[in-house]
Amino acid sequence: MTSSTLVNTIHDRLQQAGYEDLPTPFRIAGVEFQFTGAMRGRQGRALDLVLLVDTTAGSFGDSDSARVRSRVQALSRALDITGSRYVVTTVLAGAALGADMETLAETCRVLHVEAGPAVQAGAAVPVWLEDRIRVLLPLSIPQATTDTETGTAQEQLEKALNGQVHADTIENILAASPNGETAVTSTIAAMLDGALDGEPEEKEDGQ
Repeated sequence: MTSSTLVNTIHDRLQQAGYEDLPTPFRIAGVEFQFTGAMRGRQGRALDLVLLVDTTAGSFGDSDSARVRSRVQALSRALDITGSRYVVTTVLAGAALGADMETLAETCRVLHVEAGPAVQAGAAVPVWLEDRIRVLLPLSIPQATTDTETGTAQEQLEKALNGQVHADTIENILAASPNGETAVTSTIAAMLDGALDGEPEEKEDGQ
C-alpha cells in the first residue's frame, strides 16, 4: 500500500489487531470500488469492513469530500443489494474534510485521525493515534498484578460487581474480551441459553 506514513501506521496497527487486507480495487454487486486501503476483521470482528482514506495524499480523490461520500454511499448500497452484514467503518487519515462528512456519518461509522506529532516509520504507535481508532481494537484487559490494593483484573471486576455475578461468568467474559464486543456478547448469550436450558419446567397445578 503506497500512501502517507500516517495511513501506513494505522494499517499496520489494525493488522496487528487481527485485521487482514482486502485487495483493491474490489468488486461488489458488479461494481468496482477503489480506496487507499480496505481491511476486514477476523473471529469476533469478522463482520467489520474498514476503509482507509488518505485525505492528505489525495489518492483516488480522497481529498474531495463529495467523491469520498459518493463512493462510500455506493458501497453501502451494493452491500445492501447483496444482503451483506458487513459493518463499515471509514477511517479518514489526515486533513479534515468538509460538511459532506456529516452525511457520510449517516451511512457508516466515521473515524478521523488527524495529523499529529510526526509518526516515524516502524516506530511504536503513539497513544494519541490508538485513541482515535480504539473502537476497532481488541479490548485490553490489565495483566495480573501483585498489588494487594488493586488485585487482578478478575478480582477488580468481582469487587465492582459486589458478588452479584458468579466468578465463572466473569472468567468467561474476560477470556472472550480480547476478541471484541461481539465475542463478549455471544459468550454472555451462550451462558444465558445454557442457564435457561437447565431450568426445570414448571409443573401444572396438582402434579
